[in-house]
This record gives sequence, structure tokens and C-alpha cells, in this order.
Amino acid sequence: MTDALLPPADVETVYRRIAEVMPGRTPTAKGPKGQPDAFRSCISCMLSAQSRDANTAAAAKALFALARTPEAMLDLRDEEIAAAIKPCGLYNMKTRNIRKFCESLLAEHAGVVPETRKGLMGLPGIGRKCADIVLSFTFGEDVIAVDTHVHRICNRIGLAAGKTEAKTAQSLEERTPDWALHEGHFWLLQFGKRVCTARAPKCDRCPVSDLCLWYRERRDPA
Repeated sequence: MTDALLPPADVETVYRRIAEVMPGRTPTAKGPKGQPDAFRSCISCMLSAQSRDANTAAAAKALFALARTPEAMLDLRDEEIAAAIKPCGLYNMKTRNIRKFCESLLAEHAGVVPETRKGLMGLPGIGRKCADIVLSFTFGEDVIAVDTHVHRICNRIGLAAGKTEAKTAQSLEERTPDWALHEGHFWLLQFGKRVCTARAPKCDRCPVSDLCLWYRERRDPA
């Protein structure tokens, strides 16, 4: 990765080229783990930390079979929550976070999930990535949620710079043109999975290799 950044004109070009070869937002795109409301979207995001998608889905299905509202969730014993979400790992910590999240949601927001990043991140267990995922999928906001794939390729190419996903998200938001915000998460995620992979990136068929700062360093070492 590199701490250098592409100039704004090249950022525009990168987005346009990637948009030409990636499908972007599809009709079947769903909220976090396919959950139908903001409360369950938030909980699913919390469950997904350091968990495979299949394990997160199994944990969410088991948990929401027991409770689908913050009130119902707080009626469960910690042991019941932990047993339901065990497939996703870190279940004791996640159980504590779920309980704190539900308590805070009821005490501070009357049980209604806030529709702003600041409001979401003020809730226990909700970081920048989860907040942006909920904003994008559940509330239809034009924001780019930064996960491990987006974080990696943004720092590689020079679209944004940040040591953490949250820092990259902040940098990316400042540097992304408005027209790219709606589809940007999908373009970058798909690009990171199909072309700019963690291991053995496919630079030979990359549409932006001539602009990529990481590739330039390796092609023309000092």
C-alpha cells in the first residue's frame, strides 16, 4: 500500500473506468445480510465482525427467531443470546454489545434506529463501517461503506489513504465525486473481489493499472 494520493482528475477517471467493467448496484442487492429493517441490520452488522458470511447468516437467523425488537431482545437471557449467535464467534463479547446497543437504543432513541451516521455511531457496537452499511442499504443514503476489500484497493490505487477502514472511509468520502457515491461501494467491492485481489492482483487485465500508484512503484522502482 501507499500513502500517496491520486490527483482529483485521476480519481474521476478511476471511478469511470471501474464503472464500465463492474455491474454496480444490482436489483437483488439487499441490506446487511438481507435483513428487512434497520434494527436487524444493525445487529447483523455487529454479528459479522470477524465472521464468515455463512456463519453470520446462521447466527442472525437463530437470534431473530427468538427476538426481532430491542424490547424482545432484552427479555432474553445472555445465555440464550450467546447460544443463538455462537456460529459467528466472539459470542460473549457480541452478546454484551447487543444488550448495550438495545438498552441505548431504547433509552436514547425510543427504540427507533437513528438515520444519521453520528446517531448510529453513538450507539454501542456500531462503528463507521456498520453505520455506513445501514445508511446505504437500509436508508438509501449515497455513502460508500469501506470494508476490507474497499480499504485495500483504495490505498493501493491512491483513491484514498488511511491506516484503518474508518480513516480510509473519511478520506474516500472527501475525495469521491458526488456522482460516484451511489454506486461506488458496489463498484469498488466488486473490483476488489474480481481484479484487485489481496493476493496476486490481476494487474495484467486491470483497467486502471496505468494510474495505480502501487503498480507504478513496482513497475518503475526507484
